[in-house]
Amino acid sequence: MGALFRLISPLLFVLVAPILYANRKLRHGWSERLGRYTQSFDSLEKPRVWLHGASAGDLLALQPVIKALRIQRPELSIIVSSMTQSGQEMARARMTGIDRLIYLPWDVPFAVRRALRSIQPDVLVLEYTELWPNLIHQASERGVRLVLTNGRISPDNLSAYKRFFALVGNPLKRFDRLLMRSRSEANRAAELGASAFALRIAGNTKYDNLQPPEADAVAALAADIQRQPERLLWVCGSTHEGEEAELIEVYKELTIRHRQLDLLIAPRYIERAPRIAELASQAGLPCARRSEHQGAIGGVTILDRIGELMPAYALADVVFVGGSFIPRGGQNILEPAACGKPVLFGPFMDNFSDEVALLVGRGGIQVSDRAALLETIDQLLFRRGACAEVGELARSSVTARAGAGVRCAEQILGLMEGV
Repeated sequence: MGALFRLISPLLFVLVAPILYANRKLRHGWSERLGRYTQSFDSLEKPRVWLHGASAGDLLALQPVIKALRIQRPELSIIVSSMTQSGQEMARARMTGIDRLIYLPWDVPFAVRRALRSIQPDVLVLEYTELWPNLIHQASERGVRLVLTNGRISPDNLSAYKRFFALVGNPLKRFDRLLMRSRSEANRAAELGASAFALRIAGNTKYDNLQPPEADAVAALAADIQRQPERLLWVCGSTHEGEEAELIEVYKELTIRHRQLDLLIAPRYIERAPRIAELASQAGLPCARRSEHQGAIGGVTILDRIGELMPAYALADVVFVGGSFIPRGGQNILEPAACGKPVLFGPFMDNFSDEVALLVGRGGIQVSDRAALLETIDQLLFRRGACAEVGELARSSVTARAGAGVRCAEQILGLMEGV
């Protein structure tokens, strides 16, 4: 079936190409997506490692691997590819240690063939579940060593994977190393036919990226919002419509017992700042916006500038992460944990189930509703030392998971050296 899929994939591509081009995330870089590069790779030294992550978040997860590769083998040529335009923009702005940034070729034989002929990688590293059948097949046939990092196989998708592999052939069997995030995911890969020799448990590189913000950034934010050390600060990060009104009401009730408490709300979308200011005004609370270099003592400060959420978490005594009191699936709860803060979140955390499992009881507290949120924060603030104790537990839970980037790099280099 794999040979048949490779035969008909060009026809399938012709049928879906207009849909792909209509997608604003995929309409850029079509020449590269067809395997044609204006800039030659001949000037790049050998050996060459090609790492691919689909989008911005996936590329960030590759950064610890790239850093470790650079430290151990600085002479390597490192090529990075993404699928989306946002991934390209993020990589140009934030990624370091790479020699060339390209778009992934469409997974059709002629585009993949051109790309591999031009790049001539020694190792191809794919991220998460980026299992592109034609790319994997042709790379393997050319003798390129294949590695999967942050390997992720959801138990809910096992049947779908089996059907997909029946159609395109089993790409897992061609990998030299399958570096899985956990034992359970390694077991699921084995159930799908992966070689036991290729399987390794390396962990998740996203934990390597969880570093506290720089002290200068924290100090600048503290000065601008007039943060006073003798007061308490509750930070609500990545909030959505339908959450802020409840959070403001909880805050009002908390100030009855904790008069020294201030509230900072960082909405997921900063253009919603005027709406939050309106809610604070309706509640009779002072309100100020960080973009105006103001903070509201005894009221609500709105963080309406991008890139300052981590410094805000660092200033907090206690944190609530939004997207979790409404059915949005939650937001990132690891960032405040990495800052050493107690992390509270609501019942809707479907998109972050692994993070919830890591933190609940270890610095993270899941609350069912507004009343539970009020009671939990009240108890934490009543004994201020409790915030520091629970926050340190959260920090240690996150830092204990670091090191996957180095482990992945060692496996990649081991393949190059024939180990």
